[in-house]
Amino acid sequence: MPMNTANKLTILRVVMIPAFLLVLYLDVPCANYWALAIFAAASVTDTLDGYIARHYNQITDFGKFMDPLADKCLVVAAMLWFVEAGQMPAWALLVVIIREFGVSGLRMVAADKGRVIAAGWSGKVKTAATMVCVCIMLIISPLVYSGGGNWASALNLICIAVIVLTTIYSGVEYFMKNADILAEAK
Repeated sequence: MPMNTANKLTILRVVMIPAFLLVLYLDVPCANYWALAIFAAASVTDTLDGYIARHYNQITDFGKFMDPLADKCLVVAAMLWFVEAGQMPAWALLVVIIREFGVSGLRMVAADKGRVIAAGWSGKVKTAATMVCVCIMLIISPLVYSGGGNWASALNLICIAVIVLTTIYSGVEYFMKNADILAEAK
């Protein structure tokens, strides 16, 4: 059976992750803007493949597994770069990773009990806010690194705060709404 369009877009997003990092590591002229273009294009494929999968009934087990994994890998790759470059503290990335592992674990326990935990509204807001903040951080990164503007450093901190707060909120909401699953697992 040939691969559907939604799954092809997911694979494209996965392939864009090393390209995104390669541009940053090679430090080509205007690297942050090239990386921004790649990150934004990859983010658009996330929205597009979800729409196509639902609208054209192209939902597959591969897509259910690979789409969220591709999203997490894309965002974590960007945040790892920011941590390495000194633009984001490691603890902020750790909050994101712990939430992702926690929610994924909760979904596995739920699946074992025959339940599916769909993406909640707060999770979608978290994803969108994180992707927008990563884009902003890529735009202002040269100013943050060079100390070229207090406003850039302040905006960078606001982006980190938005990422951390939406991550914590959505993680807490997932666990509160599904506390019965954990109670059954004891």
